[in-house]
Amino acid sequence: MDAKSAAKAVKQGEVSSVYLLYGSEKYQMNEFAALLESQLLSKEEKDFALIHMDLGEVPVQAVVEEAETVPFMVPRKLIFVKDSSLFTAGKDNSKMEHRPEVLLEYLNHPADYSVIVFMVHHEKLDERKKIVKAVKKTGTVLSFKPLSGDDLIGWVEKQVLNQNCSFGSGAAEALVRNAGTSLQTLSVEIDKLCLYAGAGGTIDVQTVDQMVARSTEQNVFAMVEDIANLRIDKALSIFYELLKQREEPIKIAALITRQFRIILQVKTLSRQSYSQQSIASQLGLHPYAVKIAGEQARKFETSRLENILNHLGELDYKMKTGGIDKVLGLELFLLRLGA
Repeated sequence: MDAKSAAKAVKQGEVSSVYLLYGSEKYQMNEFAALLESQLLSKEEKDFALIHMDLGEVPVQAVVEEAETVPFMVPRKLIFVKDSSLFTAGKDNSKMEHRPEVLLEYLNHPADYSVIVFMVHHEKLDERKKIVKAVKKTGTVLSFKPLSGDDLIGWVEKQVLNQNCSFGSGAAEALVRNAGTSLQTLSVEIDKLCLYAGAGGTIDVQTVDQMVARSTEQNVFAMVEDIANLRIDKALSIFYELLKQREEPIKIAALITRQFRIILQVKTLSRQSYSQQSIASQLGLHPYAVKIAGEQARKFETSRLENILNHLGELDYKMKTGGIDKVLGLELFLLRLGA
């Protein structure tokens, strides 16, 4: 079952006794947790029925004990449990003496007046563990992974429509490129843009560029995009703006190097028929970043990318050893790329 189907089931009153939520997309995981809370508990019940526990501070048997304790003055309890490593392959640094067998026994006969929600902020579960297999068999396990490139744009557009606004051509892509791929950050920026546009308003690319400030990383991302499209004048403009913000040229060069290395890696893996999600997982990147890098990769031959990375390596050495003025070195690098 995926998160969308699980959310629909919750709204229809079909609730599991135990949920195991995992993945790196915390925003959507928290959205599902908030849905459970709003559907299962009234405002008056929360003081008695809503419980938060942390397996880094209490053993899992304490969670089971809480779940088996009959609720006071409310019909049902909702127990959110932050996991440390009970369901993953990581080491448990909390020094808690967990007894997973207690939870295994509870899963055979869960209390009908308690709902336990384990929240695991890891990309993968340890499928070898009995506890993971048991929850998959008797409870509901939901994965919250970063959205793919197209899904991310779709999510952004939907959030804007929910606020009675709309995006002009290219504005959704501009927002993601300016703000990054964090759903939490995007949500805040969407609130700001819709407030600026007003009910029924349209948000265009110019508005996004005016209202949404780019981080250094996103500026470098845009700079490389301009380089790929031979818009060297725009790339230089971004570079000078970064200098005005007192960014260190060596840091800028390092970020440019990182982006070109990603482009080369994506190009190489794409030729080996790896999917966007597989490449993202291997490189530790967001799928949208892989999508954009793939588009940029089509504009460069592999040998050209290798030459660029070699030049950047030489530039880094000269900048750090005083062989060239840092600003001049980057200016010359950008101009040579355009040539």
